[in-house]
Amino acid sequence: MPEAFLEIKEMTVAYGDNVIMKDVSFTVNKEDVFIIMGGSGCGKSTLLSVLTGLKQPAKGTEIFDGKVFWGNGATKDDRDALMRKAGILYQSGALWSSMTLAENIALPLEQYTKLSKPEIRDLVALKLDLVGLGGFQDYYPAEISGGMKKRAGLARALALDPKIVFFDEPSAGLDPISSKNLDDLILQIKDNLHTTIVMVTHELASIFAIGTNSIFLDAQTKTVIAKGNPTDLLKNPPNKTLEHFLTRGEK
Repeated sequence: MPEAFLEIKEMTVAYGDNVIMKDVSFTVNKEDVFIIMGGSGCGKSTLLSVLTGLKQPAKGTEIFDGKVFWGNGATKDDRDALMRKAGILYQSGALWSSMTLAENIALPLEQYTKLSKPEIRDLVALKLDLVGLGGFQDYYPAEISGGMKKRAGLARALALDPKIVFFDEPSAGLDPISSKNLDDLILQIKDNLHTTIVMVTHELASIFAIGTNSIFLDAQTKTVIAKGNPTDLLKNPPNKTLEHFLTRGEK
């Protein structure tokens, strides 16, 4: 039986009186590559902000690795402690431009561990090797390509050996080859490190290549209108909205 890592129950997300999504429930199992998909304006990135503690839901519960994250009296300290188990790769990579790749990746290690400088240096080199950037420690973000920046951002997300990594449109701005290489790297990390992946994306190539489970958020009904393996959903779409999204209207 699959083991749950994230459980979202009857969640509503709003900005004041403006409801973005309502009554959202789903489960992310351990070692899933879980895709959050949907058209523009459906709230994909907003949902990711809720899952990672950056935005509070209007109502509902989130269980994170067996612990309450939102709901039932959970505090900011509780969420901060649980997020130590998580890494996040933002759409831009979010690297500090004035710092080398090594300095960027060392930041969470310096902030959250008591490792010595030599230990941190060795770990930084290991994380860069893991994403195919061995030897690039002293490069600045402006000196590397967009695909390499995403890899460096992923190395930083992996710095603390997270159990789960969240991705916000990781392929944005990448050419098809760089996008596929990033997909391959994400699968490699999932398989080798037994990491759970949650990804917001609208890229069909990525959705079908690496997604093992998914939800589809609908901007009209403001809720989840489909769940399951993306390939299975393509074969038997439960509604025309999802079918149009997965086929780009070509069916």
